[in-house]
Amino acid sequence: MTDTLPLATEFPAATEAEWRTLVDAALKGVPFDKKLVTQTYDGIRVEPLYPRAAGVTPVAGRAPGAPWTLMQRVDHPDPAEANKQALDDLMNGANGLTLIFAGSINANGYGLDSTPAVLERVFKDIVLDAGITIDFNVGQATRVAIQHFAALVKARGTDPAAVELRAALNPIGGFALSGTSPRPWSELSTAFARMVRDLADQGFKGKLAVADGRVIHAAGGSEAQELAFAIASAVEYLRALEASGMPLDRARDMIYFRLAADADEFITISKFRALRKLWARVEEACGLTPKTTYVAAETAWRMMTKRDADVNMLRMTLAVAAAGLGGADSIAALPHTLPLGLPDAFARRVARNTQLILLEESNLAKVSDPAAGSGAIEDITAEFCAAAWMQFQEIETAGGVWAAMEKRLIQQKVAAVRAEHQKAVARRKDPLTGTSDYPNLTEKTASVLKPTPVTLPKDHVTPAVVTEPLPRVRFGEPFEALRDASDRMLNTKGARPKVFLAVLGRLPDFTARAMYAKNFYEAGGIEALGSDGYKDQAAMLAAFKASGASLACLCSSDKVYAEQAADAAKALVAAGATVHLAGRPGEIEAALQQAGVKTFVFVGCDVVATLQAAHDILGVA
Repeated sequence: MTDTLPLATEFPAATEAEWRTLVDAALKGVPFDKKLVTQTYDGIRVEPLYPRAAGVTPVAGRAPGAPWTLMQRVDHPDPAEANKQALDDLMNGANGLTLIFAGSINANGYGLDSTPAVLERVFKDIVLDAGITIDFNVGQATRVAIQHFAALVKARGTDPAAVELRAALNPIGGFALSGTSPRPWSELSTAFARMVRDLADQGFKGKLAVADGRVIHAAGGSEAQELAFAIASAVEYLRALEASGMPLDRARDMIYFRLAADADEFITISKFRALRKLWARVEEACGLTPKTTYVAAETAWRMMTKRDADVNMLRMTLAVAAAGLGGADSIAALPHTLPLGLPDAFARRVARNTQLILLEESNLAKVSDPAAGSGAIEDITAEFCAAAWMQFQEIETAGGVWAAMEKRLIQQKVAAVRAEHQKAVARRKDPLTGTSDYPNLTEKTASVLKPTPVTLPKDHVTPAVVTEPLPRVRFGEPFEALRDASDRMLNTKGARPKVFLAVLGRLPDFTARAMYAKNFYEAGGIEALGSDGYKDQAAMLAAFKASGASLACLCSSDKVYAEQAADAAKALVAAGATVHLAGRPGEIEAALQQAGVKTFVFVGCDVVATLQAAHDILGVA
């Protein structure tokens, strides 16, 4: 196969310089970097055009052509129901189970209890050595579940070596999430190593300890921060296992990784590829010959929304595809209704079938590292490696990941990135369809199960170590809070808060900005009252008074604003309105403010702050 396209040979070869000339003409003086170049939250420059990367080799991941393992959550607090769900998943395409125990990072208030009786009931009629991957998600209070599972395997007479166990021992992740530890790392590392060795000595072939980056991603951290935390955790676990007497080569076989996958497919692909490169570098530094490591993926919590939850299906599909193309060995797709509560059978089926379609119909797993050679992916992968390695070195300089958490170094860096994320979402630079953009005030809320959550006993032991815990956020929460307040007003007063769209001029003059304003206000649960136009100002004022609204937003073109906006604003203020205007005011800003316009709503403004101020004006509690 050659690079020559026969149909293109009749045309002269295009050059980047020629393309750039055409682009500059189209931009009409707008700087190229401002319009077409973006940056990740690690400050990595993303160009609009890349040449093909030459001389690269694929990143070794899953066995070539092998599908990833399709994992399904088992999180119903009732063990009988959890068993029923697990059997249904296994009979309909899943080949892995992720056991979610109460208090773990992604339990969301639900999850299993960790008693032997619960485990026995959950695994009723499930053949443990049938090639099913069993992955544990435990918290500090429920990590004993792994030992109970080992006892269950023994009681059934099953060979531990035949069980695909991912024990997910992860005290560092638990410390990061809770901010407390019953013992310092100097003692806890010994207990961790002893537990890993005990499971290995029983015959479980691993992987037994997980370096989990999800806690960073769910806290709003960047890709490089997530990678650095995962690598630093794995190195800390290597040290602990080696100190216990385990040979380094065997110790690295005990460890696997887990990352979050989100809807930015190119970034996610690059992140998963970068992890393998970074770990290979650590192996080389340890004097080991690099081996392919196991990388698990879970679709991201922070990208999910309560509002218009069906859109979560689209985000989940992108995330699963990106993780699969990035070489993940297993993928757990969070059901699209998870932010609303415990997902029902339909949501679980969608999560499962999304993966099945991508595997069996789209054949995404058939090519090993299909992104290899892509100029964009190779460049971003390399940049992630460099940025993550630098942050990993900072963590090591601080004394390792545990010490860095105690010193709040990691928390402070993550908080800074989280603030930038939240600022971008608030300004709709990072839109959330159905929540910050294109809201639907009459949407029907998806159904979820409502079981009684497991209540963990209070730990009365005074923690030996206390630090700042990493929060678990969803970026849509500020908009959801505004919508929730609107719903409460609807339920108590029979009507939502309202804004009157005071359109000026003809339909072509105001349509664009009226649509923008409707989208803007309804993202905060403020019902927008529109019109096809008014014959004169008196008709517009009469419609405003009849609407019962106390907030009005002027909508029209810049030309019409220059001619009519100031007079219309004065008239609306005289009629009792608080007046906003859709668009940037430009040279007439002072005149508009003098006429009574209090706020301008435009692309790039702080939407959340503007909507919250509108709620305050409208008396929304």
